[in-house]
Amino acid sequence: MLTSRRLGAAVSVIAASALLAGCAAPSGPVEQSLTFAIEGANLSAGHMDPHSSQLDVSALVGRNVLDSLVAQDTDGSFVPWLATSWEISDDQLHYTFQLRDDVTFTDGEPFNAEAVKANFDHITAEETASAHAASMLGAGAAYVDTTVDDEYTVSVNFSTPYAPFLQAASTSLLGFYSPKVLTESADKLKTGGPDVTVGSGPFILTEYVPDQELVYTANPDYNWGPENAEHTGASDIEDLTIRILPETSVRTGALTSDEVDIATNLTPNTIDQVGDGFTVKSAEYPGIPYSIHVNESYGVFKDPLVREAFSIGFDIDSAVDSIFFGQFQRAWSVLGPTTPNSYDKSLEGSWPYDAKKAGELLDQAGWTERDSEGYRTKDGKRLSARWIAYTPIPDDRAALADVIQSDLKDIGFEIKREALEPAAYNEQYGPRTYDLTDWSFANVDADGLRSHFHTGGFQNASTVSDPELDQLLDDAVATSDESVRTGLYEQVQQWNAKEHLMVPIYVPSLLTGYSDTVKGLTFDLYGRPLFYGASIGAE
Repeated sequence: MLTSRRLGAAVSVIAASALLAGCAAPSGPVEQSLTFAIEGANLSAGHMDPHSSQLDVSALVGRNVLDSLVAQDTDGSFVPWLATSWEISDDQLHYTFQLRDDVTFTDGEPFNAEAVKANFDHITAEETASAHAASMLGAGAAYVDTTVDDEYTVSVNFSTPYAPFLQAASTSLLGFYSPKVLTESADKLKTGGPDVTVGSGPFILTEYVPDQELVYTANPDYNWGPENAEHTGASDIEDLTIRILPETSVRTGALTSDEVDIATNLTPNTIDQVGDGFTVKSAEYPGIPYSIHVNESYGVFKDPLVREAFSIGFDIDSAVDSIFFGQFQRAWSVLGPTTPNSYDKSLEGSWPYDAKKAGELLDQAGWTERDSEGYRTKDGKRLSARWIAYTPIPDDRAALADVIQSDLKDIGFEIKREALEPAAYNEQYGPRTYDLTDWSFANVDADGLRSHFHTGGFQNASTVSDPELDQLLDDAVATSDESVRTGLYEQVQQWNAKEHLMVPIYVPSLLTGYSDTVKGLTFDLYGRPLFYGASIGAE
């Protein structure tokens, strides 16, 4: 959705000082700088490396520096980037890429087949401890190795067909660092910074102040943008500053007061504060909606009757509509509607709020008595579940949790919620010592479900282990037949609708506001802004 509003100019062109003083404008090009505000609170906690971090913000900032083999177009197809062409073997086990021979990393190292192999070896190395990127490369499911065929020809080899590979290869999570960095500074990648976060991308990271800002300058030699980019050559934006402003209200204020040109992760309650002269882009995330993950192995949720009662025991529709001002839609499936070729629309409306039925299910499960506070009990034990959440917690999600707790209390179900700093959260998440937790997980390919539902998946917060479900997920990545894949993912969605191990709440959208003076701004399929090709120009 795009909404555009008029405003007086918020021009970020940094013209020569003589012009500001009312003197004659100098001849020659005008320096262009652009400032972008992000939430970024956890970036400094070792998440500067997209190869090892699963946080969306890592991919967001990494895109400025790290190029990819291919690019994904808006219609879902793939076009050349650092690879000029590619072939997939008849048995779909080998992807062979012909690489550009004119690309250099910003430290002077050449980009070639050895560089591709060095990066993919790094992602899959045990010491990298990569979860998301390694999974996207097929590690643990199909990935075998990467082989150098000649200086500019490289093959990626799989043990079984791995359909999501090209999509994964288009993301910054599988982007390329300079081989010199991987050799000399691999242990510093998570912390990142100038001389460490070094790629071949359109920008060079020149300054990084944790929890404050990242400063990039244009790569003057850049001339290898993706084929679908309208811009060629070096970026028109010569200086790009990313400011880390964790509070939504602060980001919104910075945008509307012209302190920044672009601000992302805006929230529905702040949209009305963005006046004329700005555009707000709303991009619905593909992948897993914001959901509550139910741990079936720890406490009361071992009982499927309790899981079903929980899923229908609070009024999702009313809560989502009121808290998010109608900007986000209620979720019915473990995949969002914009996830290509996989969403099961038949689930819409299939499990509405039903407090009466939820109570009957709890009665059936034996939670029939009540204690002095009105909570249900069985064998002298209260029906209670502990929900852990990591900070920072946006105000709207805190409000949503309050509604859920209140509705469930009405049917005698106690929900105790704990807000934990990331380190404390991980102490609980690792051994799965909780009943509930929550997040969304953006992914253009439905294969994101594998990390959440497959036995041993790194995001398997529900501790699911079901051989039949594992087979569905394995079969889905092993076929490139879209209709077959769709059918398999529909079965996975139907499985969850029966088992209630993930309770989808709402489909989030990435809300990004930007001044109308920003020209040529584009967005990836996740809705993240891309600055190559952008420029600043007065109305």
